[in-house]
Amino acid sequence: MGSSEFSWKLADHPKLPKDKILAMIVLDGWGEANPDKYNCIHVAETPVMDSLKQGAPDKWRLIRAHGTAVGLPSEDDMGNSEVGHNALGAGRIFAQGAKLVDNALASGKIFDGEGFNYIKETFETGTLHLIGLLSDGGVHSRLDQLQLLLKGVSDHGVKRIRVHILTDGRDVLDGSSVGFVETLEKDLELLRGKGIDAQIASGGGRMYVTMDRYENDWEVVKRGWDAQVLGEAPYKFKSAVEAVKTLRAETKANDQYLPPFVIVDDNGKAVGPVVDGDAVVTLNFRADRMVMLAKALEYENFDKFDRVRYPKIRYAGMLQYDGELKLPSHYLVSPPEIDRTSGEYLVHNGIKTFACSETVKFGHVTFFWNGNRSGYFNPEMEEYVEIPSDSGISFNVKPKMKALEIAEKARDAILSRKFHQIRVNLPNGDMVGHTGDVEATVVACKAADEAVKMILDAIEQVGGIYVVTADHGNAEDMVKRDKKGQPLLDKNGNIQILTSHTLQPVPIAIGGPGLAPGVRFCTDVPDGGLANVAATVINLHGLEAPGDYEPTLIEVVDN
Repeated sequence: MGSSEFSWKLADHPKLPKDKILAMIVLDGWGEANPDKYNCIHVAETPVMDSLKQGAPDKWRLIRAHGTAVGLPSEDDMGNSEVGHNALGAGRIFAQGAKLVDNALASGKIFDGEGFNYIKETFETGTLHLIGLLSDGGVHSRLDQLQLLLKGVSDHGVKRIRVHILTDGRDVLDGSSVGFVETLEKDLELLRGKGIDAQIASGGGRMYVTMDRYENDWEVVKRGWDAQVLGEAPYKFKSAVEAVKTLRAETKANDQYLPPFVIVDDNGKAVGPVVDGDAVVTLNFRADRMVMLAKALEYENFDKFDRVRYPKIRYAGMLQYDGELKLPSHYLVSPPEIDRTSGEYLVHNGIKTFACSETVKFGHVTFFWNGNRSGYFNPEMEEYVEIPSDSGISFNVKPKMKALEIAEKARDAILSRKFHQIRVNLPNGDMVGHTGDVEATVVACKAADEAVKMILDAIEQVGGIYVVTADHGNAEDMVKRDKKGQPLLDKNGNIQILTSHTLQPVPIAIGGPGLAPGVRFCTDVPDGGLANVAATVINLHGLEAPGDYEPTLIEVVDN
């Protein structure tokens, strides 16, 4: 997208000065919830974030970060980092992930598209393999979408289906896997009644099989490959329900970490390895934990592990998982076309930008922020710095992660005075929150707060402005609750820990010595969400936002 395509041109904001240095800080997984001992943000020492909240009431507010505010289907859909950063960067709300798939399934458009026609070629003689997360969590996949897809392929002449399931326990209750498998088994039984050879072929827990991300641990993907493609796994069962129940009981693994298993016939032979002439569809609509498997399925030259066999198949993703890599090259549902993002607008209007995070969230302040687009808009105007994340350990082992290093890079970029905007993501609250380790998450929140302090101190030195916000909730509520909001207990009387994102709003704070007098949050955008942040930041840079952006959250009152 070159500048020639811009139909929107620079307009200085009549009441806001230009050329102040602005720090844009995104705290990942940092929502706002009632204070109690399961609110790690409340428990942690976070004097900086506390002071922003307790400062001027017109410089701090809450905004929505889930559901329709970020393009998801309903208010029951928790936000995530991808859609959150899309909204923060785009300034408008685009139909996202699950909603795109819902729309395509509801209209039947999914069954007319190029991706579906591509896999349909195999229906007469081959097997259709469906691989994905089996739950109704709605973060990576949804059971009802799988059910609609099964109905659709059966209506379109499929003869043989094998489903390779990944159990969840992260976005839904641990132990719920059994119910999901039982539901799927009933659906497949109905298909068998119609003469379609349909069964579950393999499985494993999402964090141990297939769903690694950011090339953190290729062994996870290999375990999945061996079970799904080669039909080999350390555990063999006649049925998936038996597999999940037995492995949970005997290995004491939770749903997230179930070891890989294959389903075998009476002769002990795997019922569903992937062979030449088959089709594979990965069911997840969220990209980050499907990219690695997509590479293994699609790339002829692949050296991350020994695939043993590389079958000649037709592979399609539910969506395209990486727009820059064009991966996979075939997909059932087209991505939202996010154009004219705030990052491009600012660079086009002379705002030099620095963006930094560690590996696990680097793509969020760059690729997702820029509308699912890799690379620079203008390399002379931008610098992106990625700090390698810890690998080979769970994030609760080193909960401070790279917060300090990110803050140091941001501080140096601010003090260099080479950039107008310094944009960072501090991943601690989210990545450590996902581990379910409450004590470690408290440490994580404190580390993030200390990183914010370092950045704000630098902004103070250069007379700049800060915007501190978040992309979705997580660390502010680490326990599952009943309808009255009381913590849920398991059958042994233990608290049920919540490892997922939440439906909570997130804070946004503005300030700094460079903030023009009279700038405050306005009161006429009560339902403001993440998409309103872009126009706000553009205004703080002294510019008018494009007219079709979600309205700004700030106003200038004459003192």
